[in-house]
Amino acid sequence: MTRLPTRLAPAGFGRRRRDRGQDRLVWHTAALLLAYPDGDQDERLDIVADFLEHLPPASRAVLGETHRFLGETDIYRAAAQYVDTFDFRRRTTLYLTYWTAGDTRNRGREILALADAYRSSGVEPPGDESADHLAVVLEFAALVDAAAGAELLSAHRVPLDMLHAVLGESRSPYTPVLGAVCSTLPPATDQDVARARRLAVAGPPAEAVGLEPFTLTVPPRREGVR
Repeated sequence: MTRLPTRLAPAGFGRRRRDRGQDRLVWHTAALLLAYPDGDQDERLDIVADFLEHLPPASRAVLGETHRFLGETDIYRAAAQYVDTFDFRRRTTLYLTYWTAGDTRNRGREILALADAYRSSGVEPPGDESADHLAVVLEFAALVDAAAGAELLSAHRVPLDMLHAVLGESRSPYTPVLGAVCSTLPPATDQDVARARRLAVAGPPAEAVGLEPFTLTVPPRREGVR
Protein backbone atom coordinates (compact mmCIF):
# COMPACT_ATOMS: atom_id res chain seq x y z
CA MET A 1 0.00 0.00 0.00
CA THR A 2 1.25 3.47 -0.82
CA ARG A 3 2.32 5.38 2.28
CA LEU A 4 1.24 8.97 2.04
CA PRO A 5 3.21 11.69 3.80
CA THR A 6 1.51 13.55 6.61
CA ARG A 7 1.54 16.63 4.42
CA LEU A 8 1.22 16.17 0.70
CA ALA A 9 3.29 19.22 -0.21
CA PRO A 10 6.85 18.10 -1.09
CA ALA A 11 9.53 18.73 1.49
CA GLY A 12 12.11 21.38 0.75
CA PHE A 13 9.69 23.95 -0.60
CA GLY A 14 8.10 26.84 1.20
CA ARG A 15 4.92 28.66 0.34
CA ARG A 16 3.70 28.75 -3.19
CA ARG A 17 5.64 31.23 -5.27
CA ARG A 18 3.87 34.37 -6.43
CA ASP A 19 6.17 34.67 -9.45
CA ARG A 20 4.24 32.95 -12.25
CA GLY A 21 7.26 33.32 -14.51
CA GLN A 22 9.24 30.99 -12.26
CA ASP A 23 6.35 28.54 -12.19
CA ARG A 24 6.25 28.49 -15.98
CA LEU A 25 9.96 27.75 -16.07
CA VAL A 26 9.48 24.85 -13.64
CA TRP A 27 6.61 23.50 -15.75
CA HIS A 28 8.58 23.73 -18.99
CA THR A 29 11.60 22.06 -17.41
CA ALA A 30 9.42 19.30 -15.99
CA ALA A 31 7.73 18.71 -19.35
CA LEU A 32 11.12 18.26 -21.03
CA LEU A 33 12.34 15.88 -18.34
CA LEU A 34 9.16 13.79 -18.58
CA ALA A 35 9.54 13.28 -22.33
CA TYR A 36 10.34 9.79 -23.60
CA PRO A 37 14.13 9.41 -24.03
CA ASP A 38 14.62 9.40 -27.81
CA GLY A 39 16.91 10.86 -30.43
CA ASP A 40 16.12 14.41 -29.28
CA GLN A 41 17.15 13.71 -25.70
CA ASP A 42 20.50 15.51 -25.81
CA GLU A 43 18.89 18.65 -27.21
CA ARG A 44 16.22 18.61 -24.49
CA LEU A 45 18.83 18.15 -21.77
CA ASP A 46 20.83 21.10 -23.11
CA ILE A 47 17.70 23.28 -22.89
CA VAL A 48 17.03 22.04 -19.36
CA ALA A 49 20.60 22.86 -18.35
CA ASP A 50 20.02 26.44 -19.45
CA PHE A 51 16.66 26.62 -17.64
CA LEU A 52 18.20 25.35 -14.40
CA GLU A 53 20.49 28.35 -14.30
CA HIS A 54 17.45 30.64 -14.02
CA LEU A 55 15.51 28.72 -11.37
CA PRO A 56 15.48 29.34 -7.60
CA PRO A 57 17.89 27.12 -5.63
CA ALA A 58 15.24 24.69 -4.33
CA SER A 59 13.75 24.02 -7.77
CA ARG A 60 17.17 23.92 -9.40
CA ALA A 61 18.39 21.32 -6.90
CA VAL A 62 15.51 18.86 -7.28
CA LEU A 63 15.12 19.15 -11.04
CA GLY A 64 18.87 18.91 -11.38
CA GLU A 65 18.74 15.41 -9.87
CA THR A 66 16.64 14.07 -12.75
CA HIS A 67 18.67 16.05 -15.27
CA ARG A 68 21.88 14.45 -13.99
CA PHE A 69 20.35 10.98 -14.06
CA LEU A 70 19.24 11.34 -17.67
CA GLY A 71 22.57 12.87 -18.70
CA GLU A 72 24.57 10.06 -17.12
CA THR A 73 22.35 7.14 -18.17
CA ASP A 74 22.67 5.29 -21.47
CA ILE A 75 19.70 6.32 -23.62
CA TYR A 76 18.58 2.72 -24.24
CA ARG A 77 18.55 2.02 -20.53
CA ALA A 78 16.78 5.31 -19.83
CA ALA A 79 14.13 4.50 -22.45
CA ALA A 80 13.54 1.04 -21.00
CA GLN A 81 13.22 2.45 -17.49
CA TYR A 82 10.80 5.13 -18.70
CA VAL A 83 8.52 2.55 -20.33
CA ASP A 84 8.67 0.28 -17.30
CA THR A 85 7.85 3.16 -14.97
CA PHE A 86 5.14 5.05 -16.82
CA ASP A 87 3.67 2.72 -19.47
CA PHE A 88 3.30 -0.59 -17.65
CA ARG A 89 2.18 0.43 -14.16
CA ARG A 90 -1.32 1.68 -13.36
CA ARG A 91 -0.18 3.64 -10.31
CA THR A 92 2.55 5.58 -12.10
CA THR A 93 0.77 6.54 -15.30
CA LEU A 94 1.29 10.05 -16.63
CA TYR A 95 -2.25 10.11 -18.06
CA LEU A 96 -3.98 12.25 -15.44
CA THR A 97 -7.56 11.32 -16.25
CA TYR A 98 -6.75 7.66 -15.71
CA TRP A 99 -6.29 8.48 -12.04
CA THR A 100 -9.70 10.15 -11.78
CA ALA A 101 -11.76 8.12 -14.27
CA GLY A 102 -9.82 4.90 -14.88
CA ASP A 103 -11.25 2.55 -17.47
CA THR A 104 -14.66 4.21 -17.62
CA ARG A 105 -16.64 6.28 -20.08
CA ASN A 106 -15.96 9.34 -17.90
CA ARG A 107 -12.33 9.29 -18.97
CA GLY A 108 -13.29 10.18 -22.53
CA ARG A 109 -15.30 13.15 -21.32
CA GLU A 110 -12.45 14.34 -19.10
CA ILE A 111 -9.95 14.15 -21.96
CA LEU A 112 -12.35 16.10 -24.15
CA ALA A 113 -12.68 18.75 -21.44
CA LEU A 114 -8.90 19.18 -21.43
CA ALA A 115 -8.82 19.46 -25.20
CA ASP A 116 -11.57 22.09 -25.03
CA ALA A 117 -9.55 24.02 -22.45
CA TYR A 118 -6.60 24.12 -24.86
CA ARG A 119 -8.83 25.33 -27.68
CA SER A 120 -10.31 28.03 -25.45
CA SER A 121 -6.78 29.40 -25.11
CA GLY A 122 -6.28 29.44 -28.87
CA VAL A 123 -4.36 26.21 -29.53
CA GLU A 124 -5.22 22.74 -30.76
CA PRO A 125 -4.32 19.72 -28.60
CA PRO A 126 -1.35 17.74 -29.96
CA GLY A 127 -2.11 15.10 -32.52
CA ASP A 128 0.56 12.65 -31.38
CA GLU A 129 -0.25 12.48 -27.66
CA SER A 130 -3.34 12.44 -25.48
CA ALA A 131 -4.48 15.78 -24.07
CA ASP A 132 -4.33 14.41 -20.51
CA HIS A 133 -0.65 13.41 -20.59
CA LEU A 134 1.14 15.31 -17.84
CA ALA A 135 3.89 16.56 -20.15
CA VAL A 136 1.24 18.00 -22.48
CA VAL A 137 -0.55 19.80 -19.63
CA LEU A 138 2.77 21.16 -18.35
CA GLU A 139 3.80 22.42 -21.78
CA PHE A 140 0.42 24.12 -22.21
CA ALA A 141 0.77 25.82 -18.82
CA ALA A 142 4.35 26.88 -19.54
CA LEU A 143 4.04 28.09 -23.12
CA VAL A 144 0.40 28.94 -23.82
CA ASP A 145 -1.74 29.98 -20.84
CA ALA A 146 -0.24 29.97 -17.36
CA ALA A 147 -3.50 30.81 -15.57
CA ALA A 148 -5.54 28.12 -17.33
CA GLY A 149 -2.67 25.66 -17.03
CA ALA A 150 -2.36 26.26 -13.30
CA GLU A 151 -6.09 25.58 -12.93
CA LEU A 152 -5.78 22.30 -14.80
CA LEU A 153 -2.82 21.20 -12.70
CA SER A 154 -4.56 22.23 -9.48
CA ALA A 155 -7.67 20.30 -10.51
CA HIS A 156 -5.44 17.20 -10.70
CA ARG A 157 -3.60 17.91 -7.45
CA VAL A 158 -4.55 14.57 -5.88
CA PRO A 159 -3.30 12.44 -8.81
CA LEU A 160 -0.09 14.48 -8.92
CA ASP A 161 0.49 13.97 -5.20
CA MET A 162 -0.25 10.26 -5.53
CA LEU A 163 2.14 9.93 -8.46
CA HIS A 164 4.81 11.75 -6.49
CA ALA A 165 4.31 9.45 -3.49
CA VAL A 166 4.36 6.23 -5.52
CA LEU A 167 7.46 7.25 -7.48
CA GLY A 168 9.13 8.16 -4.20
CA GLU A 169 8.45 4.70 -2.78
CA SER A 170 10.31 3.10 -5.67
CA ARG A 171 13.10 5.69 -5.52
CA SER A 172 12.41 6.63 -9.13
CA PRO A 173 14.73 9.26 -10.62
CA TYR A 174 11.58 11.04 -11.79
CA THR A 175 10.37 11.67 -8.23
CA PRO A 176 12.02 15.13 -8.03
CA VAL A 177 10.18 16.27 -11.16
CA LEU A 178 6.79 15.59 -9.59
CA GLY A 179 7.94 17.26 -6.39
CA ALA A 180 8.88 20.40 -8.27
CA VAL A 181 5.54 20.49 -10.10
CA CYS A 182 3.54 20.01 -6.89
CA SER A 183 5.51 22.82 -5.25
CA THR A 184 4.03 25.30 -7.74
CA LEU A 185 0.46 24.47 -6.70
CA PRO A 186 -1.61 25.68 -3.71
CA PRO A 187 -1.21 23.55 -0.55
CA ALA A 188 -3.30 20.39 -0.44
CA THR A 189 -6.54 20.73 1.50
CA ASP A 190 -7.86 18.25 4.06
CA GLN A 191 -10.28 17.07 1.39
CA ASP A 192 -7.36 16.49 -1.00
CA VAL A 193 -5.59 14.40 1.65
CA ALA A 194 -8.72 12.31 2.25
CA ARG A 195 -9.20 11.73 -1.50
CA ALA A 196 -5.56 10.75 -1.86
CA ARG A 197 -5.83 8.21 0.94
CA ARG A 198 -8.92 6.66 -0.68
CA LEU A 199 -7.14 6.55 -4.02
CA ALA A 200 -4.09 4.92 -2.43
CA VAL A 201 -6.27 2.10 -1.13
CA ALA A 202 -8.59 1.59 -4.10
CA GLY A 203 -6.45 2.70 -7.02
CA PRO A 204 -7.89 4.26 -10.21
CA PRO A 205 -11.48 3.33 -11.13
CA ALA A 206 -11.55 0.10 -13.11
CA GLU A 207 -15.19 -0.70 -13.80
CA ALA A 208 -15.54 -0.93 -17.58
CA VAL A 209 -18.47 -3.27 -18.25
CA GLY A 210 -20.31 -2.34 -21.44
CA LEU A 211 -18.30 0.80 -22.07
CA GLU A 212 -16.56 2.13 -25.13
CA PRO A 213 -12.89 1.02 -25.41
CA PHE A 214 -11.20 4.02 -23.85
CA THR A 215 -8.67 2.05 -21.79
CA LEU A 216 -5.10 3.09 -21.08
CA THR A 217 -2.68 1.56 -23.56
CA VAL A 218 1.02 1.84 -24.21
CA PRO A 219 1.50 5.01 -26.29
CA PRO A 220 2.18 4.53 -30.03
CA ARG A 221 5.66 3.37 -30.93
CA ARG A 222 8.02 6.31 -30.62
CA GLU A 223 10.58 7.20 -33.23
CA GLY A 224 14.25 6.87 -32.37
CA VAL A 225 15.08 4.50 -29.54
CA ARG A 226 13.32 1.12 -29.75
